[in-house]
Amino acid sequence: MSESSGEQLRVAVVGGDGIGPEVIEQGLRVIEAAGVSLETEHYDLGGSRYLRDGTILPDEVLAEWRDVHAIYLGAVGTPDVPPGVIERGLLLKMRFELDLYVNQRPFKLAAAGGGSANEADGVPGHDFVVIRENTEGTYAGEGGFLRKGTPHEIATQGSVNTRMGAERCIRYAYDLATRRNDHLTLVHKTNVLTFSGDLWDRTFTEVGGEYPGVDTAYNHVDAACIYFVQDPQRYDVIVTDNLFGDILTDLGGAVSGGIGLASSANLNPDRTGPSMFEPVHGSAPDIAGQNKANPIAAILSGALMLDFLGQGEAARRIEAACDACAELDGSTVEVADAVMAKL
Repeated sequence: MSESSGEQLRVAVVGGDGIGPEVIEQGLRVIEAAGVSLETEHYDLGGSRYLRDGTILPDEVLAEWRDVHAIYLGAVGTPDVPPGVIERGLLLKMRFELDLYVNQRPFKLAAAGGGSANEADGVPGHDFVVIRENTEGTYAGEGGFLRKGTPHEIATQGSVNTRMGAERCIRYAYDLATRRNDHLTLVHKTNVLTFSGDLWDRTFTEVGGEYPGVDTAYNHVDAACIYFVQDPQRYDVIVTDNLFGDILTDLGGAVSGGIGLASSANLNPDRTGPSMFEPVHGSAPDIAGQNKANPIAAILSGALMLDFLGQGEAARRIEAACDACAELDGSTVEVADAVMAKL
């Protein structure tokens, strides 16, 4: 699906489970208030649907999604569904089938005292983006059991890394760095993961030869975890593999105001199909239906969607409005109303 240019933007909406439908409803309200008209179709998918009739993500739904511009997802998962069923059957299937090979997650925290991000005014702020490879690594599903259920059981879980997969993700990160501050950090564990780490490191270096204006750095993933907490200002764009990116981006949310403020884009940069946009937080069933969930992450994910679809001006207005409301303590609807008032 190509980037929209004047045509009606068609978006598949998956509210999902728990607080998902509530925060997505507010995200859609904000998008409309920003002056962007969407043609939406809602899909009942997630843990609750699975418990009702066993449906996870039918192939016919995937076929319908290939004709939309984007997918806007709230959150999926319920405590009554065994771990892995919805994650692999819906989220990972979506990533693999639609080739959503870049997971992009921005993290921003204003400096204490009202300064801008990265300004040393009291506690310094930060503004960085993690680019996570989204279709390979340990999440590709390579592995199996031997002698399962016996005292001699063996479980293997392989990490699948291809030159193509690493290179296209790394190249996307270099391109993003040139549009920001010309700095890119590779995060891996090359001292121990001597095969996959070597592939990533060599690819990073070789592709970097095409971007002489971008300064580069390398961190082991354990060191990066420390720096996320103690010195996140050192980062601008980070590129890493699937597993490390999954862990680092949750930590990124924790050091940037909380996971409830963290947005996410699952991108097909080649635009051979729709990209998917979702808040990083879970379905939080304990507060579902109580008008308590903070919708900022969902609203910011909607802004990422608009930016990817060529509506950059509206996206920037929404992001600025969310920044102005980041400290607001209110109900789900009150926070969205405050964001709309700032537009």
